[in-house]
Amino acid sequence: MSQLHQRMTALVAEAGYRSDEPIAVGMRQRDAPPVLLAQGMTSASEPVTATTLAYAASLSKQMTAACAALLARRGALDMESPLSHWLPQLPAWAGTVRLRHLVHHTAALPADSTIDAVLAGDADRTTPGIIEALTRFPALDRRPSTEHLYSNAGYVCLAAVVERAAEMPLPDFARRHLFVPLAMADTRYWPGPDPTPPGAAPLARLRPAPLSLGDGGVWTTLSDLLRWGQALNADELGISGLIQTPGRLDDGTPIDYAWGIGVRSHAGYRVYRHGGGWTGLRALHARVPDLDLSVALIAIDDHTERRVPLLDSLLDEMTKP
Repeated sequence: MSQLHQRMTALVAEAGYRSDEPIAVGMRQRDAPPVLLAQGMTSASEPVTATTLAYAASLSKQMTAACAALLARRGALDMESPLSHWLPQLPAWAGTVRLRHLVHHTAALPADSTIDAVLAGDADRTTPGIIEALTRFPALDRRPSTEHLYSNAGYVCLAAVVERAAEMPLPDFARRHLFVPLAMADTRYWPGPDPTPPGAAPLARLRPAPLSLGDGGVWTTLSDLLRWGQALNADELGISGLIQTPGRLDDGTPIDYAWGIGVRSHAGYRVYRHGGGWTGLRALHARVPDLDLSVALIAIDDHTERRVPLLDSLLDEMTKP
C-alpha cells in the first residue's frame, strides 16, 4: 500500500466513515496511476469498487452544461436567446429568461420546494413533470439575473433546450459527444422508466425515482468521474475555458458559479467543485487544473455531510507544500 493510499485511508476514517460503510474515494494527478479506496457493500450485497455504477445527482449539471457549451461553440445554441424560443409552452415570463441565466442559476425560477409541492408526492421526478409544473406559475417573483438562486428546474429546462438544439435525446448526445470520446464507458443519462439502470447500486428509496435529466440523471462510477476531471483539466473537449468562466448578474456583480460547477479556492489554487445528493447518496467532485488534480468520492449509503470535510482534507493533502 502506497503512502498516499495509507493517508487516504486515514482521512476517510477521520471523517467518520467506518470501514464497513460503502464509499469509494479516488484521486488522480497528471499521468500517475489513480489512488483509489473502496469499501463496504451496496444494499444488493455487492462490494463497492471504483467501477460501481452509482447515481451522480447534481454532478450531472456540469455534464449538461458541457453539452450546452459544445452546441454554443458550434453556433447551434445562442446563450443569449430567450427560454421561450426553445420551450414555448412556458408562460410569458420565459421570454425574460436567457439561457445563460439557467447555466448560472440566475433565472429567478420558482424555488425547488415550491415546484416539488406542485408535483404529486408519490410521482417520479421527471423532465415532463417539472416542465409541466413550471407552466402553472403565471409570473416570477423577481427579475432574472438580479440574484444567484440555485435551481434544479433551471437545469431541467437547459437539458430540454439542448435536446431541441441537438435534435436528439440528451442521453444520445452526451454519449456521442462526451462519454464515448472521453472513454467514460460506464457513464450514462438514465430517464427510466425503471428507477435505476441495469447493474447499478440500488437507491436507498426506489420511488419516487430521480428520472429528470439535466439537474441530475447521470449514473457513473468513481473511475469515470476521475477520468472526467482529467479530461476537463486537459481541455480535451475544447470547452474548459468557457465552462470554467464564472457568471455575473446583470449589474456586473460576479458570482462564484460557472457552468454547472462552483468556483472556489484552496491553498491559493483555483478549485472547481460540485456536490450531488439524493436520499442515502452523497457525491463530490473537485478539480485543480493548475495541479492537473481530480478528486472524487461517492458514498452510497450516507445521509450526512461528512463528504465535505473529507474532500477538504484530501485537497489539503494534495496542496500542502
